[in-house]
Amino acid sequence: MIFTVEEINRDPALLPNFTLGFHAADTCLAAESALSAALSMVTGQDEAVSGEECARAPNVAVIIGDASSSASIVVADTLGIFDIPLVSYFASCACLSDHTRYPTFLRTVPSNAFQAKAMAHLLRMMGWSWVGIVYGDDAYGESGMQLLLKELEGSGVCVDYIEAIPKSYALNRIRRIVERIQSSKAWVVVTFSISPDTEALLREVVRQNVTDRQWIATTAWSTLSSYTTWSGITLAGTIGLALQSADIQGLSSYLNQLSPERHPKEPLVQSVWEEVFGCKFGAENQSEPLKPQCTGLEKVEVLAESDVNYNVYKAVYAIAHAIQNMLDCEPGKGPFENRECPEIKPIRPKQLLHYLKAVEFTTQVGEHVNFGNNEGPSASYDIINWHIGSEGKIEFVKVGYFDAARGPEQDLQLDLKNIHLFANQVPVSVCSESCPPGTRKALQKGKPVCCYDCIPCAKGEISNSTDSTECTKCPESLWPNTDQTECIPKLVEFLSFQDNMGIILSVLSVAGAALTGTVLAAFFRFRDTPLVRANNSELSFLLLLSLKLCFLCALTFIGRPAPWSCMLRHTLFGISFVVCLACVLGKTMVVLVAFRATLPGSNIMRYFGPVQQWAGIFLCTLVQVGICVLWVTLAPPLPTESAGGEFGARVVLLCAVGSVAAFSLVLGFIGLLAAICFLLAFFARKLPDNFNEAKFITFSMLIFCAVWVAFVPAYVSSPGKYTVAVEVFAILASSYGLLLCIFAPKCYIILLRPERNTKKSMMVMAVDAWLWILGILAGPVWVCSLGLSCTRQSRSISGSLYKEGDVIIGGLFPVHSIAPAPDYAFTQRQTGRCQSVDLRSYHWLQTMIFTVEEINRDPVLLPNFTLGYLAADTCLSEGSTLSTALSLVTGQEEAISGEHCARAPSVPVIIGDARSSASIVVADTLGIFGIPMVSYYASCACLSDRKRFHTFLRTIPSNAFQAKIMARLLRFMGWSWVGVVCGDDAYGESSMQLLQQELEGSDVCMDYLGVISKSYTLSSIRQIVEKIQSSKAQVVAILAIGPDTEVLLREVVKQNVTNRQWIATPAWSTSSYIALWSGLSLGGTIGLAQPSIEIKGLSSYLTQLNPGEHPKEQLVQNVWEELFGCRFGEEILSGPPRPRCTGLEKMQIQAQETMSDGKYNVYKAVYAIANAIQDMLDCQPGKGPFKDGKCPDIKPINPEQLLHYLKAVKFTTPVGELVYFDQNGEQPTSCDIINWHIGSDGKLKFVKVGQFDATKGPDKDLQLDLKKVIWGGGWGDKVPVSVCSESCPSGTRKAVQKGRPVCCYDCIPCAAGEINNATDSTECTECPERFWSNTDRTECIPMIVEFLSFQDHMGIILSVLSVAGATLTGTVFIAFFHHRDTPLVRANNSELSFLLLLSLKLCFLCALAFIGRPAPWSCMLRHSLFGISFVVCLACVLCKTAVVLFAFRATLPGSNIMRYFGPAQQRAGIFVCTLVQVLICVLWLVLAPPLPTESAGVELGARVVLLCAVGSVIGFSLVLGYIGLLAAICFLLAFFARKLPDNFNEAKFITFSMLIFCAVWVAFVPAYVSSPGKYTVAVEVFAILASSYSLLLCIFAPKCYIILLRPERNTKKSMMVK
Repeated sequence: MIFTVEEINRDPALLPNFTLGFHAADTCLAAESALSAALSMVTGQDEAVSGEECARAPNVAVIIGDASSSASIVVADTLGIFDIPLVSYFASCACLSDHTRYPTFLRTVPSNAFQAKAMAHLLRMMGWSWVGIVYGDDAYGESGMQLLLKELEGSGVCVDYIEAIPKSYALNRIRRIVERIQSSKAWVVVTFSISPDTEALLREVVRQNVTDRQWIATTAWSTLSSYTTWSGITLAGTIGLALQSADIQGLSSYLNQLSPERHPKEPLVQSVWEEVFGCKFGAENQSEPLKPQCTGLEKVEVLAESDVNYNVYKAVYAIAHAIQNMLDCEPGKGPFENRECPEIKPIRPKQLLHYLKAVEFTTQVGEHVNFGNNEGPSASYDIINWHIGSEGKIEFVKVGYFDAARGPEQDLQLDLKNIHLFANQVPVSVCSESCPPGTRKALQKGKPVCCYDCIPCAKGEISNSTDSTECTKCPESLWPNTDQTECIPKLVEFLSFQDNMGIILSVLSVAGAALTGTVLAAFFRFRDTPLVRANNSELSFLLLLSLKLCFLCALTFIGRPAPWSCMLRHTLFGISFVVCLACVLGKTMVVLVAFRATLPGSNIMRYFGPVQQWAGIFLCTLVQVGICVLWVTLAPPLPTESAGGEFGARVVLLCAVGSVAAFSLVLGFIGLLAAICFLLAFFARKLPDNFNEAKFITFSMLIFCAVWVAFVPAYVSSPGKYTVAVEVFAILASSYGLLLCIFAPKCYIILLRPERNTKKSMMVMAVDAWLWILGILAGPVWVCSLGLSCTRQSRSISGSLYKEGDVIIGGLFPVHSIAPAPDYAFTQRQTGRCQSVDLRSYHWLQTMIFTVEEINRDPVLLPNFTLGYLAADTCLSEGSTLSTALSLVTGQEEAISGEHCARAPSVPVIIGDARSSASIVVADTLGIFGIPMVSYYASCACLSDRKRFHTFLRTIPSNAFQAKIMARLLRFMGWSWVGVVCGDDAYGESSMQLLQQELEGSDVCMDYLGVISKSYTLSSIRQIVEKIQSSKAQVVAILAIGPDTEVLLREVVKQNVTNRQWIATPAWSTSSYIALWSGLSLGGTIGLAQPSIEIKGLSSYLTQLNPGEHPKEQLVQNVWEELFGCRFGEEILSGPPRPRCTGLEKMQIQAQETMSDGKYNVYKAVYAIANAIQDMLDCQPGKGPFKDGKCPDIKPINPEQLLHYLKAVKFTTPVGELVYFDQNGEQPTSCDIINWHIGSDGKLKFVKVGQFDATKGPDKDLQLDLKKVIWGGGWGDKVPVSVCSESCPSGTRKAVQKGRPVCCYDCIPCAAGEINNATDSTECTECPERFWSNTDRTECIPMIVEFLSFQDHMGIILSVLSVAGATLTGTVFIAFFHHRDTPLVRANNSELSFLLLLSLKLCFLCALAFIGRPAPWSCMLRHSLFGISFVVCLACVLCKTAVVLFAFRATLPGSNIMRYFGPAQQRAGIFVCTLVQVLICVLWLVLAPPLPTESAGVELGARVVLLCAVGSVIGFSLVLGYIGLLAAICFLLAFFARKLPDNFNEAKFITFSMLIFCAVWVAFVPAYVSSPGKYTVAVEVFAILASSYSLLLCIFAPKCYIILLRPERNTKKSMMVK
């Protein structure tokens, strides 16, 4: 500053013939010393001054400073009253931008609002979402921290902790902060504190070697090289903001040549020199350590830091240019009244301020400077990075810049490659790692939005970006991939030509068609041979053509379903099979009728000629064509899609049948024809063999029917493409059955035995080709692949009431609410009078007078001591409040002597002010002089700061207490979506911030925040009302003082906004004035109020108020005139006529309209002061609390001593309440809950409906009688609902809407398998393993346990069939036993027959073991019983066949083979066969037994299928394989015995039974593999029953027929016939 002043004085262009001087002082970085120094500067340093000098302008017309924001606030608050400008070079607190409160403050440093913006942008750019904040416990730190938090709101950056560095620098507290930093997961630490505060913290950080944190520095310390001398490399990597420095020519050289010789008599210079260089000037002090003498030649290069030097440089030049502009003013063209130019000698501060605000110039370094922006100059910062240099020392390297003028996207530029961070890589500072694609963020309850868990997307949902808050459901045709990052087409499943199964079936189909074609060619080639001609060649050709179509139609079932293919496949299948069966039917009938026609006189053949045969085939085909045409026309089979069974990831393409009835008719007609064919062929079984196809047709129809009967359960139970595969398999199997059974024998003769293709040989039996049928039917294999005398400059107190006393108590009351408009041009003194009487505040003033008079009358309290008062009107303005307060403490005389100048203040204590903003200004100023203040209504929590406001006390609770109650009320009522409107002052802002803090993590959110500006512009008020009306928030909390609230609510009433529930603070909750004009609009308002206490005599005193008591007091007359619309004195011509005031007007109405919420606080404040003075009077000499046991001064009272007694006062008021002040200067108290009721007279009245008492604990603190509450907003008796989103019911979860508060969410149904049985849950809970969600997703219910039971239809049917089969077997057994002596029974090996029947009975009954809930015993029993019983059965059949076969072979001469097949050998053979199976079963059960197992069902995972796992596939295969082996041997032996005599030969029946047995078990393989769940068991049971029935019926039905129905044939003679 000195360098710049000297440079300007040398400048011939700037201020020529005008010399600048300077008065620079050390403020010691303390607000008190800064204000004291500032006041000393403006008043002068002489101890005594003349009256003439007293009236002159201040010695210093402008001050440059202070560096500290806290000190600048105090100085600006005080000097602003005298209009003295203050130009700061480093006070960047954004609060100083309030030109309503700080009209004389200017600065050359940007507001830290820009610094906060730059930091927030830096954090977002680096991806640091989890940070810690450490701030200084002063205005700079608090403002910076709050601004940073505001910038971070909604940016995705959260704060883990916020720690304040105490001004005491207590080591334990500093260590606690460092411990908090170390324990946090936030690797990035942002500091917002001045250099000394930061140094105290960082020295402890270095001491503890905390090297794993990334520090973010503010301009306060980012380029302080002094830090690098002690921090080593601990702070390497620090990133900071630095003010852009300019090279000021000559400054560096000037600073380097500094010497104490320039100011040899200045202690300041000497003390700095001594401390910097560790030397001393003058004689050595023996009490201090030995130091060398200072020479004054020491070098000071290290002092040449220039980060804020340029700001000081600009500030001096700005003042110089403003003075130059004042000197350049032309007379008569000045900017002041009567166009006067400003005074120069002396300069008037007001006038200089006017020119300073308009100054505009360019510095020598080229920067354009002006003070046009409230925020100060536009921000431009360098981004500095602390690098470790080559010498291992810290270097400051510029790695970027921030320029607010560039816009939000380009304001921050960083060279990331040049940044060195603490870990040599960009540190990751997050609360939770980023959620990868495929997951969603689920907020952790009670934590910031940056803390979340990564939840995998539910089935069917994806997220393709990181940190997604929601998963997106895939469209219906798509499904998530394995990582759930994208929706991919579902796996389209159909039976195609590319998969293995499709290939096998296609090959079989083409092979069948080719084989049929070959047969057709052979038949055509040999069409003239007897065999072809004798087998009705025309029908044979047609049959072969239709069979070729049957084989080829199977190909239409393979491939992607299309409308044409769906219609073609079913119609072609239906028609071709009907043609085929019609041909077979024709052939069978012709054979049958032909032999019947040989009877004498029969001419039946004329009805079965070729024409009739073709007509029959045509007619049968026509019927099927008609059915197909109707089907395709009315409800055709078309392609359809259905969800697959594996996690819904598949789309199965099928041909829906369209009409089930039509499909059934098609199959039914085919079945009818097949049944007729079978019956006719059965009837023709005994016709001559060589000409008879009946036997072959019977076999083919038997296979045909067995295949299609097995097709039904397999088709119903098979999923997806397996349904089609089963149908194709049935088509091919039945087609091959027809082809091979009918044509194989003939082709055998035609091609291999041509010699038998003669007319003569037609008479010989030819059934040798049956082995072909068995080989080809067993061939198909199934495969499936899934946030002195002199004059005062100030005016006397005009609006006040005064009474003399031994002690004068000052009082500040906002009797009027509108102060005269300030003159921001500072061209004239502020004139005018206050307006708009606030009756409640006037009653507060009168309460103070009433209490003083009551105490003066009290014989006990302060006897022989009189209290006086000086109560003044502050007009609800900070400026007038501070001016009034200073007038109170300095006195009202215009001229005072020097003696009076040094005396104690006239008023040693002040009661007031009501407003928090004004109380802050007054407490800041009076606190320096130790003058206590006792407020009755200033509740701002900021006033609890004992460090800053150590002389402030109050009898009203802090609004932190108010915010706690309000938050508790909102939570108690379930109002989660509220609007908040606050006043633009300390009370409103503090209340709003405290409420936000209380609501954090409480599930209560703010929809909007309206600020009532002090200008009260109609547009801004209407904008707030419009926001209130447009919001979904039904509840509105107004955190503002009475006048601010009145302005808003008048507009609310005007617009008839009646649909809101209002929440009132104590500032207006019991304001009868508002209730008087608001009508019924505010009915139902809920408010907080100080407990109203009846003060005896006060109500009578207030109603009897009369201006005659203060006849000369202008304040009383003004109030009276405004209240009653009358006048004292002469009428003013300019105004409307008014009646004269008599002084007899009654105030009864007004007194009744105002409750005593603030009056009791005033009452307690006066009594507190009185009791404190009484304690001072009661002090015993030598026992006082001060030095050497000194008692306090009484006349006059020393304010600081009174403050000491006030803090320790403890008394009981006349109404019985104990009063004292806690460590924060406050009183613990409770609060009433007030409800605005509409009385019977239609007026609003205040009803107490509850109470809040913090001493009762968190669960019982709030008591509310809901039955007495009348709700606002038209809700009546019903509690209003105010939510952003309705509660999510059970079965859903809350999903926060992106970019909105946590109270705004969507209700997402829980995914399948998850539940939520509480409302508003953020997560669904997955059901336990064996449970599944119900339909509403509200509870986990046991999964449907699925097994083949005796209660479901299928189980019942199979059980009945099983029991029926066992019963039938038992019946046969009885019949055989009864007729055991008959030839037929004896001839058929009765002993084996009985054993066979018993084993068959076990076969039927073992099926029951497969039905019911699987248990270990049942699983082992079913498979072992099944395996053994069937082996016994087949062993019996095998023995019977072998005996028959070898018995006839034994008739050859010399054959004694029968001795190996006697009864003993038969039993031994059965035993050995059974023993083998028993051994297999024992090994199976011992090593890997079949046991019950569970598997998820396919229907939405809601089922558990209970099955018997086979345990060992090898064991199961061996059991089945062994059965299959025995069956094959039986079949072969029976086949070889086909030519033995019929009557004694069971070989044919056994052949039939084995044929069916093999067909059933061959069909069982694909059906068993493809059937899901319980159908697997059902298929196995079906196969057991089907094969058992085939054995029973084929072997024993013919015998029972003879025994029971044809007993005459049951003779030995008949047995011998062929």
